[in-house]
Amino acid sequence: MNIKPFLLATFLTFSGISLAQNKEVLFTVDGKPYYTDEFIRVYNKNLDLVKDESQKDLNNYLDLFISYKLKVNKAQKLALDKESKYINELKSYRTQLSKDYLTDTEVTEQLVQEAYNRMLKEIKASHILFLVDENASPKDTLKAYQKAISTRERILKGEDFGKLAQELSEDPSAKDNKGDLGYFSVFRMVYPFESGAYNTKKGEVSKPVRSRFGYHIIKVDDIRENRGEVTVAHIMVTKSEADAKNKEALEKINTIYQKLQQGEKFEELVMQFSEDKTSAEKGGKLARFSSGQLNSVAFENAAFGIKNAGEYTQPVETEFGYHIIKLIEKHPVKTYEQLKTDLENRIKRDERSKRISDSFNHKLESKYKPVVDEKLLKKALDLITEDYYKDDFKLPENTTAFNKPIYTIQSKVYTGVDFLNYIQTQQYRVNKIEPLERLKQTIVENFKTSNINEYHDGNLENEFAEFRYIMEEYKEGLLLFDLMEKEIWQRAHTDTVGLEAFYQKNKNNYKWNERLSAVVASSVNREYVEKTKKYFEKNKSIEYIKKQLNKNAVVNIMMDEGLFEQNSNGLPKEYKLAKGVSEIYKQGDYYYVILGKEITPSTVKTLDEAKGRVISDYQQYLEETWIDELKKEFSYQVDNNVFDKVKNQLQK
Repeated sequence: MNIKPFLLATFLTFSGISLAQNKEVLFTVDGKPYYTDEFIRVYNKNLDLVKDESQKDLNNYLDLFISYKLKVNKAQKLALDKESKYINELKSYRTQLSKDYLTDTEVTEQLVQEAYNRMLKEIKASHILFLVDENASPKDTLKAYQKAISTRERILKGEDFGKLAQELSEDPSAKDNKGDLGYFSVFRMVYPFESGAYNTKKGEVSKPVRSRFGYHIIKVDDIRENRGEVTVAHIMVTKSEADAKNKEALEKINTIYQKLQQGEKFEELVMQFSEDKTSAEKGGKLARFSSGQLNSVAFENAAFGIKNAGEYTQPVETEFGYHIIKLIEKHPVKTYEQLKTDLENRIKRDERSKRISDSFNHKLESKYKPVVDEKLLKKALDLITEDYYKDDFKLPENTTAFNKPIYTIQSKVYTGVDFLNYIQTQQYRVNKIEPLERLKQTIVENFKTSNINEYHDGNLENEFAEFRYIMEEYKEGLLLFDLMEKEIWQRAHTDTVGLEAFYQKNKNNYKWNERLSAVVASSVNREYVEKTKKYFEKNKSIEYIKKQLNKNAVVNIMMDEGLFEQNSNGLPKEYKLAKGVSEIYKQGDYYYVILGKEITPSTVKTLDEAKGRVISDYQQYLEETWIDELKKEFSYQVDNNVFDKVKNQLQK
């Protein structure tokens, strides 16, 4: 178990920060005020979590709360919050916590739901592609678009889609497949194409759809329920190019199939005959797949057509050879809740993530209303020439004219010089988009986006109360963990002199109860326990009894010898410590008989025997005395009149 998160959770039970508008000073520590609203919030938050009823008493809880704040002050006094380890861990935690505040969760949820809804269907589609680069000029873009429009009109007038794909499509594969893409589901195509396909009805042809490759005309040939995924194994015999009819390969696969029907094992036939050497070593097993993932529709259809695990197909012919396919497992589409996290992660890596960032940035602009000096911006952009493509942009020798605000977010000001420095650094980082005007536009958008996101991130504590509360709690909890480790836990383990002194002073608290030196015999079979009882009564040794009753590597009787306290786990509950041979007891599925030898009176445990408990008690002792020291080290004062008001409020 990792103790740190557990203890941090414990510390956070006594941590918090202000909620209410009307607040009064409840107490001070060295003049630093702590307010009623924080105390009320923390008390209410943790009321149901506190198991110790005494801690629900407001007077006791206030004492605990003051002790907590004294520890925080001590940690700050020791500058533990200035240590790099603390700073880095806090920064890492903040980065994780801030993720949900730095994205458009509403749009993300919409995209996740959309992706799941699409996942439930598989689309069979064909397309005709007219290539045009993302950064193409408006003239070239319009030319490709017009080609797509005119081709769609020809299709709508009755011309054959497949023939036009062979003739006009700039997707090289269309010459052979007539634009047929087979079946696919969500995330298999670029997002704009996927949307175009899913938004087109069966049998219809889409309007031109723009992707990063160009313009597509999409014809939806079929829509079916998603078949999920399957795991299969196969035996494969490849076709022979020399034999046009593949008689030998066909004869071989039919012979293998006959041997299967005669009862021979699939895996053994795989090892002997399969010509797919990669899968043969794994019993013919292939990685699980869904529709459209393999290069053979025939193989996929045959695999998905098997009903029950363990069943196999008749020989199936594909473009690669002949196969006998055995179903190992079917994997239906999971529920939305099961897939939600995975879909979110895939969307973050997918082209559709741009919709999330664009929406989020638009909301930030609406919220903060940044101010841009358009004249100064144009003046800076005019300095970007074709030399930028050669990484040869240089700042002007005199930047005085740019030393004024160019982009302002609330109270945060970015000067023209800041923008020029950004332009200079970006020439080594950004893709060199063409034409030049679009490159300039991209630089400006990236500058704005970067800065408004940075401002929003840095302002989370001011804008979101819950974020501020959690961060404050974690800061204090982390500080207390480091402080307790330094002041209490390490000392309890390393201060051997102090531990020994504490043990000597309190050793009567660490005693063995009365114990019995005994042999406990047990078995699920009463007969063997009865035999053991007779052997005990005849004073036979443990070795003798085991030899007589445990034969042929079968353990019929178990023997456990040692010192046992009353109610030890190894003893039946009804048994009372006593010398001699006991009666037979039954507990659960087991029968017991005990040979009691000597009773040892209650004795004090040695430090080694009680060490775990002594260390725990010593830690508690150190903390209690340490808190008394803190109360002397720091001056604190409670306003009892204010506390009376708090009590009246909470006890209503």
